[in-house]
Amino acid sequence: MMRSSNPVLSRNDTWSSGGYAPADQSYGQQPQHGGPIGQQDRNRGVMTLDDVITKTAVMLGIVVLSAGATYFLLPQPLWLPAAIVGGLGTFILTIIVAARRTVPVPLAFVFSVLEGMLVGAISGVFENVYPGIVVQAVFATMVAAGVTLAAYKFFNIKVGNTFRKVVTIATIAIAAVMLINFIVFLFNGAGIGIRAGVTGEVGLLPYLFSAIAVVLAVLNLVMDFDHVERGIAMRAPADQSWKAAFGLTVTLVWLYIELLRIISYFRR
Repeated sequence: MMRSSNPVLSRNDTWSSGGYAPADQSYGQQPQHGGPIGQQDRNRGVMTLDDVITKTAVMLGIVVLSAGATYFLLPQPLWLPAAIVGGLGTFILTIIVAARRTVPVPLAFVFSVLEGMLVGAISGVFENVYPGIVVQAVFATMVAAGVTLAAYKFFNIKVGNTFRKVVTIATIAIAAVMLINFIVFLFNGAGIGIRAGVTGEVGLLPYLFSAIAVVLAVLNLVMDFDHVERGIAMRAPADQSWKAAFGLTVTLVWLYIELLRIISYFRR
């Protein structure tokens, strides 16, 4: 079974459910029943592309609303506490979701609200110093995601085991480094040097770290697209649409934050 490097989408039993065919029986085959495929899938409770897109849009919509509320309604002195609560909350929920086969809808909504708090607080800090940077980062994220999807489909990119393992190990490693940096930041206000402050000079390490993070986020998007495509082809249970949407939301928000940071470096 193919697995994504995104920890949310990497469980062995992600697509397991009684009554659904394994990959060697259904991947690339069309249903043998009459009628439109999409309608059959909805009736049979099967994961569809429309469901994944809709649920991803819902989660991202909640992230945007929560981010907007944090930026416009929360006093600036509370942005840092909001970022800390949002960051720790999303980290913990991501671990919980990674350990589950399915994602409860309320948990997905809570995650989106916390993710929005993190995004709103970080975006607010950077926007106040570099007006217009949020629009630039959002546009860059959309372009990066669109180009990645187009490349994935146009070049018919295949996700092999070696590629998957390398990206998985690199993603876990960089997540561990970011967690350590976050913990150290709480004590000394500076971290371990992989991030530059909102203002001031930027050394080579923050540039390099953010560039690596952007590349890894894009590679995770490729993994996520592959996971969704194979899940649909294997007629995975419909409840897996929420887990796919969860994984895509995690990756897209990560990509946005890294692009926001690296754009700020170039604007100094």
